[in-house]
Amino acid sequence: MPQKISLFIITKNEEVNIGPCILSAKELVDEVVVVDSFSQDRTAQIAKELGAKVYQRSFVGFADQKNFALQQTTFPWALNLDADEQLSPQLCQQIKNVLPGTSYAGFTIPRANYFLGKPMKHSGLDKEYHLRLVRKDAARYEGELVHEKLRVDGPVGRINTPFWHNSYSNIESYFNKFNHYTTLAARQMQQKGRKFSLLFVLITIPFEFLKRYVLKCGFLDGIRGFLWASFSAFYVFVKYMKLWDITRKDSL
Repeated sequence: MPQKISLFIITKNEEVNIGPCILSAKELVDEVVVVDSFSQDRTAQIAKELGAKVYQRSFVGFADQKNFALQQTTFPWALNLDADEQLSPQLCQQIKNVLPGTSYAGFTIPRANYFLGKPMKHSGLDKEYHLRLVRKDAARYEGELVHEKLRVDGPVGRINTPFWHNSYSNIESYFNKFNHYTTLAARQMQQKGRKFSLLFVLITIPFEFLKRYVLKCGFLDGIRGFLWASFSAFYVFVKYMKLWDITRKDSL
């Protein structure tokens, strides 16, 4: 017997991505829940036009926002996607095949990452498995502002067909999100009592680049691998500079 599935997505200014995301899952899911953080573009309108239940809610943290979205779903199985992610027809069919009669409480699914329009097969972005499909009554998110984790009570299976992550179609879109994420990361470090260390930053920045570009074979991804390694190192630099700035302001 087919299992009913809810798709839930959290959004903020995703008018370019939200339509393709929802449409990619239309043959699989029985409802779509979108929790939007008061987007200033047409994200909410597009989602409503495609039949989604849309809730407006201020963003506090990823775990908190996704737990709220999960709670709004109504069917036994819940699937989470980010707005810039999509399902393939093959993945939809595989999910339909594995759910009936399963004893698992959730499934991990591999993610195929695209950067600037092409797949990233190295750079630390390959072989990523994410827990995205879960029994609603056994699932919850844990974490702080960033790096939330989806947990389930029960055994977890694996689906081998990937979903697509169309991250950052251009460099401008990367840095539009970059500022937000580095600020959240800095605030989270402050909440955990992390202290700023210039020596640590000076050591970490080149290591982050070398890890992505050399150890993770980012050079095999061409110019995109070089950019990803460079941006990753710069991310570390900026989040720690923001931590320093927050600490400086608090001490005034």
